[in-house]
Amino acid sequence: MQIKQQMAMVFNLDKCLGCNTCTLACKNVWTNREGAEYMFWNNVETKPGIGYPKEWENQDKYRGGWKQRPGHDEPSLRVASRFWEMINLFYNPVMPQMEDYYGKGPFTFTYEDLHSGQSTKYSQPVARPKSQITGEEDIDLTYGVNWEDNAAGTHEDGTGKLDYNFSDMTPEARQVFLEFRDSFMMYLPRICNHCLNPACVGACPSGAAYKREEDGVVLIDQDRCRAWRYCLSGCPYKKVYYNWRTGKSEKCLLCYPRIETGQPPACFQACPGRIRYMGPLLYDLDMVAKTANAPETELIRRHREIILDPKDPVVVEEARRQGISDSWLDACRRSPVYRMVKEWEIALPLHPEFRTLPSLFYIPPESPVANAVEQRGHYDMIGKNNVIPDFDEFRIPIQYLARLLAAGNEEEVIKALKRQLAVRAYRRSERVEGSPDEAPLRQAGLTVQDARDMHRLLALAHFHERFVIATTRVEETEHTPYIERGFAGFDELAPGESPVRRRSFHGQVPGAES
Repeated sequence: MQIKQQMAMVFNLDKCLGCNTCTLACKNVWTNREGAEYMFWNNVETKPGIGYPKEWENQDKYRGGWKQRPGHDEPSLRVASRFWEMINLFYNPVMPQMEDYYGKGPFTFTYEDLHSGQSTKYSQPVARPKSQITGEEDIDLTYGVNWEDNAAGTHEDGTGKLDYNFSDMTPEARQVFLEFRDSFMMYLPRICNHCLNPACVGACPSGAAYKREEDGVVLIDQDRCRAWRYCLSGCPYKKVYYNWRTGKSEKCLLCYPRIETGQPPACFQACPGRIRYMGPLLYDLDMVAKTANAPETELIRRHREIILDPKDPVVVEEARRQGISDSWLDACRRSPVYRMVKEWEIALPLHPEFRTLPSLFYIPPESPVANAVEQRGHYDMIGKNNVIPDFDEFRIPIQYLARLLAAGNEEEVIKALKRQLAVRAYRRSERVEGSPDEAPLRQAGLTVQDARDMHRLLALAHFHERFVIATTRVEETEHTPYIERGFAGFDELAPGESPVRRRSFHGQVPGAES
């Protein structure tokens, strides 16, 4: 058992406002510069829709992530084997182009015309669209990061029909859910998932992409980057970007300078809806490759299994032997992410079928109910003799959420929603009716203490409860020279270094053929 440390995250989609405050916080701190105009390390998408860049979820188009290899212990890169990557190093046909992000490129407006433009008797000055790269004015606006905001243009004749998450539905069912009367929408905030099995790291020919030892943050070494851009193709979430000015790849770095001082990332702290949680996890590196190669129906269960219990004496003893500090172990025991992912099983990874084993999890939303006014004349009391709705009354289809968050496994989504509803029902019976009813909790597999803890964490948690950040103690680490660098895809071994310590996350020694 090789125990590794990982900073992990949970986003509660039930509370996301779609306000993009997180996006602005990240943009102002990290990508407000030349060459990064089109980059949004954090963005909030409206679903259904094709997202940013266009159709990023469609791996038949982009060939990102990993694919299962039956009979083997590890998956293989979908984009290409290492041999073919090296053969085609100067030809990468499955990389998103600028038009997939912004049409003719990122744009602003000629705001100066509003101040200096001459108004006439018949018109006022107008701010015209202007390219941020070429300076060309009056460009055609065809797409952008918030093009589908609040379901704009995602009806049956728009971009919604290309949404990958409808792939488990028939075309007739998809059309029904895209018609105005039965349409639905939800917000999906996205950042880099800082995966346990990052495809960007495995695909990088120069070894520039790596995963830090001390907290699992995935970074790109700007000195090593040679702009081959296979990291862009390898990442199935398309959260790696190419800076056209510097000629380097860039991505979300989880604000690690803030984490090192005990502060959450900028997007986390700026969120007014308090949907974001952060906490450390321990996981078994030896099981990562086999877990990523598991059948789709088992991916979530196996993902949870490699997350280790920080209260288990055997795990604690082994972790200390491997140089993990007591401050990290204490933070793992207080981690809100561990409770939501491992104990309560209400948080799910985004597209686990990409096999990257994300460290970012989502709590599926309890969507508004369908046709409430028509059925009862009001919005609240719509269930069967109950104020809590049934799953078939949710406007967002369970099948859609299952493809988004559970590789099509509806049981995992239903379990997560059922436990949220059970806590609502119990708290209502306790606080409103004055007679606590534990039956919904028992049916959902929860205890009364679970319900109180879930209510506290999801609704009332203070800052220090939502963000649990371990204190780094490099002086206590045995392998101090390698603590920052961590694991890299095509990296070279240091003299005398063990291949197991630096191996690629698809279970092979760096430099070997896939």
